[in-house]
Amino acid sequence: MMMKKRVVMIGLAAVAGVFALAPKTPPSSALAQEKVAPPSGEAIQFSYAPIVRKAAPAVVNVYVRTHVQTIASPFANDPWFRRFFGDAFGQPTERVMSSLGSGVIVNPDGLVVTNNHVVRGRGETEIRVALSDRREYDAKVISKDEKADIAVLKIEGGDGKFPFLQFDDSDRLDVGDLVLAIGNPFGVGQTVTSGIVSALSRSEMAASDSQVFIQTDAAINPGNSGGALVDMNGRLVGINTMIYSQSGGSVGIGFAIPSNLVRVYAESAANGRKVERPWIGAKLEAMSHDFAEGLGLNRVAGAVVTRLYNKGPAADAGLREGDVITNVDGVEVADARAVYYRLATKGIGQTAHLSVIRKNQPVDIPLPLVVAPKPEKDDARNLSGNNPLDGARVSNILPSVADELSIDETEGVVITSVRNGSVAQSLGFQPGDIIVSIGGKKIANVIDAEHAVAERQRMWQVAVKRGNRTMQLQVPG
Repeated sequence: MMMKKRVVMIGLAAVAGVFALAPKTPPSSALAQEKVAPPSGEAIQFSYAPIVRKAAPAVVNVYVRTHVQTIASPFANDPWFRRFFGDAFGQPTERVMSSLGSGVIVNPDGLVVTNNHVVRGRGETEIRVALSDRREYDAKVISKDEKADIAVLKIEGGDGKFPFLQFDDSDRLDVGDLVLAIGNPFGVGQTVTSGIVSALSRSEMAASDSQVFIQTDAAINPGNSGGALVDMNGRLVGINTMIYSQSGGSVGIGFAIPSNLVRVYAESAANGRKVERPWIGAKLEAMSHDFAEGLGLNRVAGAVVTRLYNKGPAADAGLREGDVITNVDGVEVADARAVYYRLATKGIGQTAHLSVIRKNQPVDIPLPLVVAPKPEKDDARNLSGNNPLDGARVSNILPSVADELSIDETEGVVITSVRNGSVAQSLGFQPGDIIVSIGGKKIANVIDAEHAVAERQRMWQVAVKRGNRTMQLQVPG
């Protein structure tokens, strides 16, 4: 089955009638019900309209135009190729890509939260937001996080009196609570739908280690990404993000990023700070039947500590390999992603209190939340020149780098970014690719990589590891 990252809107709500049990004798097999007319006009006047009037003006349409430059060949700057094919060989060409999504204004100054995949682009990006009253403004990205799929925009211009939604505490939601979804599905214009909270703390479809979702039966369709999920107080409890679907259309299984995580990004952006996720210095894995059986546990829930970094915060706090984290600050956690989510919403500088099962005995661990050690100047390099990795930035694999790129390796060299329009991009190199060897030489650090690309090669041979696969690339020198 296939997941599509889009965004959410729901069913429609109204109370159509009132039913009453009649005091007649039931048949032997079942109770009978007598249908009666509503006792008054007021009994059928229930409506979500007051909530919509409060919330809808703060939901915007987000229009994105990206100017993308591509090159026809990785050898565009090679004099030998230019001699035979001319100066036009491999010259950059530009095309414009357009996309549509939704967003939510969260303060009167025009701060907008949306999904990162709504505004993601590989080139120069133009963003326009349209309010429900048809006013339009330019906007710029001031903060984004691909792993969390959250972006924060700032509307340019205006009077500082934009309508906005207040955050509510997403931890207070219960399964069965009514919610409304507001967005712009298929570009038809602002649309409001209704539904319920179907489940909480869903992480099975998460793309990163700190994502959990609110599940709703709201209908999510293209254009809804970044729209608002609001409660019956008209406050923001989530940002609609994706659906689970075989066909690409809504089947009533939609997901929203909880407002407590969105609030962290919005407040940090408003204060000019970058969100830094806590680094605990440990590898956590979801509990499995095998883990539970091996540890003598009767519940398949929690996060298992499978590896500790020397002198890391987790080791210093007293965590041990084999410990099972079951609660964070009194909130039960189902798996490793739920632990990371709780720590991310807690924030740097705080102390999280972990409830741990160790050899069938409960242990309480206070864990200080700190940032991972940053790379030093000599830990990163920009590769350039007449080689396949021209335009790639590489780094030694440090804890902060591994955390940022969601890789498990603790040693070696990884690509952290690829310049738009570069040779490395045209050959398909991506952030997160681990460079195993160049020209048959093993690459242990960035100095090795820098020296390897400086050597002239008749045939470049580059081995990279991506996920669980190692790929070999051969390019004429």
